[in-house]
Amino acid sequence: MDAMQHITGLVRKAVQDYEMIAPGDRVMVGVSGGKDSVVLTIALGRLRAYLGVPFEVQAVTLDPCFGGVETDYSPLSELFAAENIPYEVRRTDIGPVVFDYRKESNPCALCAKLRRGTLHTAAQQLGCNKVALGHHLDDAVETFYMNLWREGRIGCFSPVTYLSRRDLTMIRPLLLATESEVTSAVKRAGLPVIKSRCPADGVTTREETKQFVREFSRKDPAFRQKTLHALQESGIDGWKPLHTGRKKEWAK
Repeated sequence: MDAMQHITGLVRKAVQDYEMIAPGDRVMVGVSGGKDSVVLTIALGRLRAYLGVPFEVQAVTLDPCFGGVETDYSPLSELFAAENIPYEVRRTDIGPVVFDYRKESNPCALCAKLRRGTLHTAAQQLGCNKVALGHHLDDAVETFYMNLWREGRIGCFSPVTYLSRRDLTMIRPLLLATESEVTSAVKRAGLPVIKSRCPADGVTTREETKQFVREFSRKDPAFRQKTLHALQESGIDGWKPLHTGRKKEWAK
């Protein structure tokens, strides 16, 4: 089994375990251009052929135009066209607003808020009822420990979230795949990745937590899976699978 096929299998399991996709759904993928969203888009596109549930996939990139400069996403346009996945790029002023006009000391919070609102609006305009986000297992593990250490609470983002005010459902089909599995799929499949031009890229608090997770996982290879198991067993934030299978044995 090749790396991309493996990822698609994990996406299929997440979709089925958490009932993320129903017949007739129109799923919009928010494509930043990074490895996670590119791999997710390809996996969902291929999943259309054998999930057994008819659904559509629409890929959308919101270009933040950092520094007032538009990013070239033509490699993604060619890739998605070859995979028969509709794709469009929407230019925004998110970058200039956050870094040039507002000059935020905590730019990530405002940027995320603006991107989220713009993404939801795009989904509604394109007639999509679901939005797929590229969060993988490492993101979930990092979020869990960030909430614990910084806020003193047990919690994480949810696999499936319904937004009543927008009548949209957020799904995270990549959540069973580790970051290393995603990276491997990108390299082996030769998928194009668009480098982020964000001035704050790689210098966030999450980056510190990411380093912790990597270090602890070197000592205990099953660290990520154990955290996933804890989330699923607790059922917190909708993490308990609706369809459960056999428990995995931890790696020694």
